[in-house]
Amino acid sequence: MSYKIVFSDIDGTLLNKDRELSERTIKTIQEIKDEIPVVLISARMPQAMRHLQKQLGIENQPIICYNGGFVLIDEQPVSSTAIPVQTIEELAKFNKNTNVHLSLYNGEEWHVPDYDYWAKREERNTKVTPSITHIDAVMNDWGKRELGAHKIMCMGEEDRIEEMFQFLNENYGDKLHVYRSKETYIEVANKQISKLTAIEYLLKNHFNLSIEETVAFGDNYNDVEMINGVGMGVAVANAREETKKVANKITDASIDDGVAKTLEELFLK
Repeated sequence: MSYKIVFSDIDGTLLNKDRELSERTIKTIQEIKDEIPVVLISARMPQAMRHLQKQLGIENQPIICYNGGFVLIDEQPVSSTAIPVQTIEELAKFNKNTNVHLSLYNGEEWHVPDYDYWAKREERNTKVTPSITHIDAVMNDWGKRELGAHKIMCMGEEDRIEEMFQFLNENYGDKLHVYRSKETYIEVANKQISKLTAIEYLLKNHFNLSIEETVAFGDNYNDVEMINGVGMGVAVANAREETKKVANKITDASIDDGVAKTLEELFLK
């Protein structure tokens, strides 16, 4: 099969042990980018992806943010699917007892209740500074603007996160994607979308390519559907077992340039 486009997850897949792009990854993608489009696809917000796009020289390509909830072409939103304000308010009410950190994301906005350990940690990881805004104020503003959350990030101690995880699955399992990216993290998105639905949207509406011509790289639960659905799904060696099981190929770990090595094998040899 002749593959004609690449989609890659970022965290745990594309970055090295310092959570940066390695020289080999940058060099490899820059060598293929004029012939093979390389599109970043992540749970991250746009601002946390653009500096990576710039390093790779692929600013001209679309980006898929929030696990497929927000898709940008030439900096313009072309697809947007959010969690309704009412659902966020119900979650906030439950959280008064659980008291985990709730980060709320819409488009270019990231709101945190306090500049606490979790906010600082995410700021270090993503190189984006949040807005410190009480959740009631966010809901009031978003309600007026008819917005919702492209992503909710719940962060906290493991036992409290487990409580939140159970609550979300029991009450919103049919409406929300709920997955634990770490023992202390839950990422929440609208169930209508996924990384695969976003890929299918771009293939049809922008690239005019088939799913069979697509290569995708990933590591986590939110990558399973994508890895299973594309022409060649590649899991890095450090991926979750669920991701490895559906992959066509398992490459080296993210910290060992697994993505770059497979791109070299596919497109440079």
